[in-house]
Amino acid sequence: MEIPVIDFSDLEGEKREKTMALLHQACEKWGFFQVENHGIDKKLMEKVKQLVNSHYEHNLKESFYESEMAKRLNSKDNLNDMDWESTFFIWHHPKSNINEITNLSEDLRKTMDEYIAQLIKLAEKLSELMCENLGLEKDYIMKTFSGEKGPSVGTKVAKYPQCPRPELVRGLREHTDAGGIILLLQDDQVPGLEFLKDGEWIKIPPSKNNTIFVNTGDQVEVLSNGSYKSALHRVMAGEEGSRLSIATFYNPAGEAIISPAPKLLYPNNYSFQDYLKLYATTKFSDKSPRFESVKKMTNGHHNSLI
Repeated sequence: MEIPVIDFSDLEGEKREKTMALLHQACEKWGFFQVENHGIDKKLMEKVKQLVNSHYEHNLKESFYESEMAKRLNSKDNLNDMDWESTFFIWHHPKSNINEITNLSEDLRKTMDEYIAQLIKLAEKLSELMCENLGLEKDYIMKTFSGEKGPSVGTKVAKYPQCPRPELVRGLREHTDAGGIILLLQDDQVPGLEFLKDGEWIKIPPSKNNTIFVNTGDQVEVLSNGSYKSALHRVMAGEEGSRLSIATFYNPAGEAIISPAPKLLYPNNYSFQDYLKLYATTKFSDKSPRFESVKKMTNGHHNSLI
């Protein structure tokens, strides 16, 4: 099963309609996809990965293998209540905590900030494209996600260390993501990420050529009234190599109020008799304007169909 690939270079010119249709299908049927030619500086992406890997090796690896979890694994306990990961979280917006995280080099702080500035632009572009496909105003998601100081943006930086007993533990247990649009810069060598589609776990290959892997979270599913899906996913522990994962979450602000976009809701609380009256004069017309008219009727606006 081939994972959808959205080539942003095809959004200009004659391939735009086909690319938009592919994006819509990916959000609707899959809940995840890859993005090529996204415009993010690939040298910057490589530097982020190199610096994060170095930080793990020098500051986190030894303590991870000395942790209580690692000791439990050595005793052959089944760790179904834990995740085999070494992780820390960076908040970017509305307020950054990057200078408060222990042992991060100045080079990593600066490089991460530069990367995130570019990544947010990609997240905003994706949100606009999703809105276009859903028939919403192009800034609908951005406006809905924004509080007084904009959306909430943070990055989970994780290493899934080499595991001597991968049959006893997950790298990360099955879950959907709570937020909005998730943009993943991942390992180009070590696999492990899996997404559920149609009852089958799909293995996500390592990202070559610094593609960005994207999945949609619970709030996009709610906002789209279920048209777009947040997919269940997990990370499998592995015996060969440590997997890198840098997942950035473009989320609603904490105070943002989330509900299905009214434009995407079906009409409700109307009498069938009222519907039939409207239907009698619009039977041979498209049903969408008819549904919109019923919505207005139930909202107290008894406007005739235009």
